[in-house]
This record gives sequence, C-alpha cells and structure tokens, in this order.
Amino acid sequence: MTEPRTDTYDEWLRARVPERGLRPKAAAVLDVLVSQPRRASYGSAAELAQLAGVNVATVTRTAQALGFAGWPALQQELRARYLSSLSAGQVAAEHAGAGSPSSRSLRRDLDSLAVLNRRLDEAVLLTIAEAVAAARRTVVVADGSYAAVGLALAHNARLAGYPVAAVTAGDSELANVVAALGPEDVLIAISFWRLYESTVLAAHEARSRGTRVFALTDAASPALAAAAEEVVMVPAEGEAFFPSLTAGIAVAQALVTQLAAVDPARTGASIEAAEAMWAKFGLLHRRPAPPS
Repeated sequence: MTEPRTDTYDEWLRARVPERGLRPKAAAVLDVLVSQPRRASYGSAAELAQLAGVNVATVTRTAQALGFAGWPALQQELRARYLSSLSAGQVAAEHAGAGSPSSRSLRRDLDSLAVLNRRLDEAVLLTIAEAVAAARRTVVVADGSYAAVGLALAHNARLAGYPVAAVTAGDSELANVVAALGPEDVLIAISFWRLYESTVLAAHEARSRGTRVFALTDAASPALAAAAEEVVMVPAEGEAFFPSLTAGIAVAQALVTQLAAVDPARTGASIEAAEAMWAKFGLLHRRPAPPS
C-alpha cells in the first residue's frame, strides 16, 4: 500500500516546516511561497524578499529551515512542483517567450546540466552502482518518454556485465516483474514532471518485498521518496510541453560509468564478449581493425 499522499504544492511545502515552527519573518516568506507559486518558481531571492517584507538573508535562512542548502536549491524544486501541477498546454504557455525555441531549449539544457554538476552527490551514485553490482538482478521502471533514460541505463549496464532490464510499458508486464522481486534485487524508478502512478506503486511494492529501491526524479513526491533508499534529484524542466531528458540521460551515463568501475575485470570481459558476438552477427557498419 502506498504512503498517504501529500503531493500538492502547498501540502508538500508546509510538511517541510520543522516541528518547532518558523520565526515570524520566515513564516512570511513561507506564506509568499504558498500563495504565489509562480512568482516563487521564477523570481529572484530579492523579489521574494520584497514580497514578504524581509531581507534576502531571511529568504536564504527560510530555505535552510525547510531543509535546503539555500534559495537556488529550494527554487529548483519549487519550480518542478509548480510545473507538475500544470497541464501540458499550460506548461507550453509558461515557456512561451522571445527568440528561437530551439535556442531556448539548448540554453535550458545547458543550465540544467550546470545545476546538476553543482548539486549531484557522487556518493549517492556510488551507493546505487554498488547495489546494482551486488544484486541478483536490477529492474529499471521508466514509462512514457522517460523510457529513453531507462533504456539507455539498462542497455549500457548490461554491456558493463550486469543483469539489468528496463520495463517501459504495460502495467501487466510491470506487475509480473515486480511480483518476482525479492531482497536480492534492485529497482530503479525513473519518472519526472507529474510522475506515473504505476511507477510509484512499483517502488512501494518492491520495497515491501525487501528490494532495494532508488529513484531518479525532478521533484520527489512524498510517496516515491518514502519507498526509495536514495533519491537523485535531476533537473528536467524543458522549453516545450514536455520535460527535458538531457540531465536524466547524463545521470544514467554517470551511473553506468560508476558501475563499470566497480569491477573493471568483469566489465572488460563483458565488453569483449559483446564485441565478439556483434562480429558474428555482422551488426556494425564500421568494424574495429583486428589487433596487429
């Protein structure tokens, strides 16, 4: 059974308030965040401070009281959650602007990769890689367009020598796979924007069976976070009506690179075996030259 849901923007934000409460000025900042989600999602710390009648330092301290390193980290999740409350058409309207759409998209992805590079905890990737390396098998759950991230992760992890499979469509297949999971397995849930209910349910069911569960997402819902041992926060805001997968693919690549370093001999042997089979099947248009 899934945990009680507190996925709405204001419920999630108020749930982060410490038990001791907030000081009056911090409470004023919180009121602005709750009552004006769009301005909180896109405004600067100075703008938020002006709206709340406080100084910028108070905005920073409020973000820290809510469990974030500072205002930029809080705003990233605020925006992800705000966008998740909108329809696809509303998201597209939010991103309408001057200039070339393709150029805006590229700049957005570059910004997201910069944010990811600053905030990604490499220790978490190491934990996931070691769990996958030790597992009997790993299941990657990724539906819709997010399947691209899951398929890339699973494909390269198998090439690295580990039994990893992606489940990307069909609730019946997902149900059958989850039913076979146990304490020796790992499940990696990948979902962004509004999240798929089937992905959240699979994470909880796997956790209840003793499976180690990890998540890659842009705004961890309480339900998904409750099931996951670790959550990797991935910037996924795009410039159109769909989330960007660029940072998600980058995390998948980083994770596989870390996985390959766990047991280099195993990965080397797996790659050599794959190369030999590719040659037998004649798969490649350009083949590597034989060793001299």
